[in-house]
Amino acid sequence: MDPITMQLAADKYIRMALEEDINSEDVSTNAVMPAYRKGEVQLICKEDGVLAGLPVFARVFTLLDPRTEVESFTEDGQHVKKGQLLARVTGDVRVLLSGERTALNYLQRMSGIATYTHSVAELLEGTKTTLLDTRKTTPCMRIFEKYAVRVGGGSNHRYNLSDGVMLKDNHIDAAGGVRQAVEAARAYAPFVRKIEVEVEDLDMVREAVEAGADIIMLDNMTAEQMAEAIRLIGGRAKTECSGNMTRENIRTITGLGVDYVSSGALTHSAPILDISLKHLKILE
Repeated sequence: MDPITMQLAADKYIRMALEEDINSEDVSTNAVMPAYRKGEVQLICKEDGVLAGLPVFARVFTLLDPRTEVESFTEDGQHVKKGQLLARVTGDVRVLLSGERTALNYLQRMSGIATYTHSVAELLEGTKTTLLDTRKTTPCMRIFEKYAVRVGGGSNHRYNLSDGVMLKDNHIDAAGGVRQAVEAARAYAPFVRKIEVEVEDLDMVREAVEAGADIIMLDNMTAEQMAEAIRLIGGRAKTECSGNMTRENIRTITGLGVDYVSSGALTHSAPILDISLKHLKILE
């Protein structure tokens, strides 16, 4: 997901998040700040990592009040350090207080994904294997989480079900077999769509190759099985390995020559990056 596309689609999700957090009013803020006062607060990093989501963080505040100013001292994709001043937000104190949690939720989550993705991508440097994410994303957060993967040095698999043909085990069962599933997809999908087939054993690999699959996903296979599968495929299809691929075990596939490795852990298991808004002060 590129930055322009994300920005175009982001507002509706940010509004939903704000509406979730501010049902009718921010009672705490209105109690201590009943009228407009101009203020300033600092965005400070509390641990080392890779930053992602700074434009989304800023958009939370400008949606609440377009007059809010966010002065950034870094940008997405940069390595940030504990104690680093990342940005300064200036505007109506009520906006700074009411938008704080939602803005930080986005920035912490996205930066955590970018940081974790970067650590995994580093392990694949020097190989032919491309690191991909999956659709194992938080509901209504996919656009942000897939963007964060890109910032961290990974690549995006299909964005949603409309984005490509992937025939998984249940599709194959429904069709009656690998060949039948591929033939049905060829007949139905536009000719520009590639067809990916998920396989679990070497017999399915052979079927997928013979059926003319464009991409063959080797799901939950051992390194030895994957090596044999790649030999059987012999360059007649792109190869992808998947199934519990994490930072701890991804090195097991680096020497196999697989084209892609997809990891749900990039989005479903990345811890947040600790970032805070601190030192609020009244300016006028």
